[in-house]
Amino acid sequence: MSIIALKAFQDNYIWVIQQMSSFICIDPGEANPVLEYQQKNNLSLEAILVTHEHPDHVGGVPTLLKHFPEAVLYEPKQKMQYVSYKELHFDVLSTPGHTHNHICYFEPNHKWLFCGDTLFSAGCGRVFSGTMQELYDSLQTLKALPDETQVFCAHEYTRQNLKFALHVEPNNLHAQQRLEELEAHPEQISLPSTIRLEKEINPFFRCDANEIQAFAGSQNAFAVFETLRSAKDCF
Repeated sequence: MSIIALKAFQDNYIWVIQQMSSFICIDPGEANPVLEYQQKNNLSLEAILVTHEHPDHVGGVPTLLKHFPEAVLYEPKQKMQYVSYKELHFDVLSTPGHTHNHICYFEPNHKWLFCGDTLFSAGCGRVFSGTMQELYDSLQTLKALPDETQVFCAHEYTRQNLKFALHVEPNNLHAQQRLEELEAHPEQISLPSTIRLEKEINPFFRCDANEIQAFAGSQNAFAVFETLRSAKDCF
């Protein structure tokens, strides 16, 4: 079984999980990258998992379902608790904030997290149809997952996120080292991350860090989070 990142648009990733002659995909904003992968490898698409219904995550769904009418579509409005694919069994986590009904898919045996636009490496999503409190609470849910959990985000934002992380916490040596590693290899994909790494480099996981609290002018974790999110919007 393998996980492959298919690039879409400028910085989206469509995640593919392949086993033998079949695969599933997560957040197909475009159909063509998925169809090209399918045709090149002679595979059948069994399921589509959607984290939220923004166009850059679902734009390819209608075309894929035309090509694979037997594929099963899983999306937030179905209010599922679990999704299964062969021996994989995903817990469906409610993670509103970026949107009011955003969900993430967590496979506890392999410790894989497909988190859409809730959590990015060294960052998090903007608030659109959800609330700031919901996004904060959702990030606490993800932060509580096992440290070794692999984090498969939907966008390649890591390098820019790390620059913001160092703007608000300039003495974070882990963030400095990670940015240096990635800038030395500008074409290299930065994902997956891990929950352990995010605890070290992600300011939105570090609202209790002294330097970040000093930047925000508060020791209240949620107030710090609000300040960080607002600052990142303008960074």
